[in-house]
Amino acid sequence: MKKISNKDLVKKYYEELWNKQNKELIDVLFDDEITFRGSLNIETKGKKEFENYMTNILTGIPNLYHGIETIIEENGIVAVRAVYNGTHRGKIFDFEPTNKRIKYNGASFFRFNEDKITDVWVLGDLATLKDQLSPKI
Repeated sequence: MKKISNKDLVKKYYEELWNKQNKELIDVLFDDEITFRGSLNIETKGKKEFENYMTNILTGIPNLYHGIETIIEENGIVAVRAVYNGTHRGKIFDFEPTNKRIKYNGASFFRFNEDKITDVWVLGDLATLKDQLSPKI
C-alpha cells in the first residue's frame, strides 16, 4: 500500500474534512492527541474537542469553504496559505448572523507523526473577518 504524503493529508483536511464536512475523517487524519491552535485564542486537544470546534465554526458559517492557494513542505512541516469564504448564517465569536458573504485569508502549519496530523496552528486575518461581520452604521 502506498504511503500518503503529508501534503495529501493536508489536502484531505481541507477538501474532505472541512469543505465536504466529512467529520468521519477526523479519525482517519488525526492523531488521538491532536492539538489545534486557532487565531481566536482557541486551543483544542484531542479529536472530540476539535470536532466540537468544527461544529461551532460551521454553525456560524455553514458553507465555509477553505481554498488552498499555496502549499509548501519543509522539514516535515506543511505550510498552507488559504482563503476562506462563506455566508455568516449563525452566531459566531459574539457576532449575530448577518447573512453577509465573508472572505478572508490565513496561513496554517501542520505537523505529523506516522501518517497522522498531530498539530495544526492557524493564523487567520481576523481584522478582515471581524470587519465583515461588524454591523455598519
